[in-house]
Order: sequence, then C-alpha cells, then structure tokens
Amino acid sequence: MIQAVIFDCDGVMFDTVKANTAYYNRLLTHFGQPEMTSAQFEFIQMHTVGESIAFLFGDDASIQAATAYRDSLGYEPFYQLMEIEPGLKPLLKKLQPRFKVAIATNRSDTIGRVLEVHGLKDDFELVVSALDVPRPKPYPDPLLKVTDYFNIQPRQAIYIGDSKLDEQAARAAGMPLVAYRNPSLAADAHIEHLMEMVALLDARQDNI
Repeated sequence: MIQAVIFDCDGVMFDTVKANTAYYNRLLTHFGQPEMTSAQFEFIQMHTVGESIAFLFGDDASIQAATAYRDSLGYEPFYQLMEIEPGLKPLLKKLQPRFKVAIATNRSDTIGRVLEVHGLKDDFELVVSALDVPRPKPYPDPLLKVTDYFNIQPRQAIYIGDSKLDEQAARAAGMPLVAYRNPSLAADAHIEHLMEMVALLDARQDNI
C-alpha cells in the first residue's frame, strides 16, 4: 500500500520559470555576462544552486565571486515570481491525513521561505533539501531520507517529479515515479494536472 506522497518543488509544486530566470540572470548580468541560454536554464532548473553557479561561471575565482554575491543578494525579491501550480492546495487537502506528505528537492536554503511565503509551511510532514543529504538528486539520498523518516519501504511511496534527475533518483531509490507534464520521462504514470493524483492513488490502492 502506498503510504507517502513525495513532491519535487520546482516544476511540480511551482512554476519557477520566471523566478529562476530572473534570479540567475541577475547573477550573470552583475558580472557582465549575457543572460542564460535555453540550455543553461534547463540545467539550473534541475540542479542545486551550487552546481548551477559552477555550471554558469566555470572557473574557481568567478564561482567564488558569484557565490559571495548570491549570498548578499538572497532570494527574497524572487519568491513572489514563483507561481503555485493549480491543484496543489486542493490535492494536499485530499492527501491528508490518508497519506504522509513530504518534499524532496534540490533547493537548498530557500525552500523554507518558499513554503512560508506561499502559505504551505504546515502542509508537509517532512522537507528534505539539498542541504539535508550527502548527495542531492540524481542520487536517491533525498528520497531514502524520507522513507527512512517514515519507516517505510521505497515502494510504499510515490515521487512526483518533472525532470531527468527526478527519474534517475526515483529509479535508484526503487520508488515509483509520477511524471508531471513531462512525457519524455520513463515513469510509472504521467499526469498533466496535480489533481489527477487522487484517481491514480485510488486506482493503485484498489489494485493491491
């Protein structure tokens, strides 16, 4: 029986295209670099902020300077640019208390404030960020931290993700993946709207 539903953050709980584009372009233009290409944006949407800065800036001196500026800038101006996904709050109401609900994200020190700004900080029993595990996605560590916390097996949870890193992490953890708005992923199910999870979970429970 499925006992836990685990959400990725960017691209699943929120449309973060505007926020992350503005954030990383601010870092780049501050140092006189051009704004992100589509390939660069695809990378930063999946990876940790440290990995993204290293990818965008390349050499050690530039990475250190960009990291220092990032620390002084903060993410506060960008939280309101994050658009909560339609269906997220209704889905959370449907899931609880029937399922344990958690987040496993490659965000680092911003995830707590994200939830606070958008009125979600009391809706998740556990939030695992890139700072909480030795290895972020695509490694399975964030997902296994959740299942260890709930004392369940990976097959007793479902992960909702939208990226290749989510696919790889779920596969490595031995956890079913529901792909959100990304038909290219190898997943146990694909959905276009978060509320589709209700029928999917009902069907899965009935077939066990």
